[in-house]
Amino acid sequence: MSTIGERIKRIRKIYGHNQVDFSNIIGVSQGTLSELEQDKYKPALDTIMQIYNKFNTDIYWLLFGVEQHNDDKNRFGKTESELILQFRKLNLVDQEEILDIIQLKLNRYNKVNDIIEEKEGSK
Repeated sequence: MSTIGERIKRIRKIYGHNQVDFSNIIGVSQGTLSELEQDKYKPALDTIMQIYNKFNTDIYWLLFGVEQHNDDKNRFGKTESELILQFRKLNLVDQEEILDIIQLKLNRYNKVNDIIEEKEGSK
């Protein structure tokens, strides 16, 4: 199992940030981030919350190193799992936009189904 420092570093690498950029985003100095990643000490709750809020990180995984819902891989297909993974990388505004697009698609889908049902019902 990985350490919390290794998980913080992993998040930083996934999002393609160097230590300076990442430390600015989460509100710590670059030196502090370096020491966190090396497990010289544990992050403050404020730092953990910043990582959680800014990077849509699974807080349970960040704290404990395991996914809270290990059965998600079995519950969701490959496409759904990939969608969730990519969705979590987006900021809140972009997530809301994606949800709006999904709702638009569902509305169109429902209208088409209503038209088909009307035509079949009139036969």
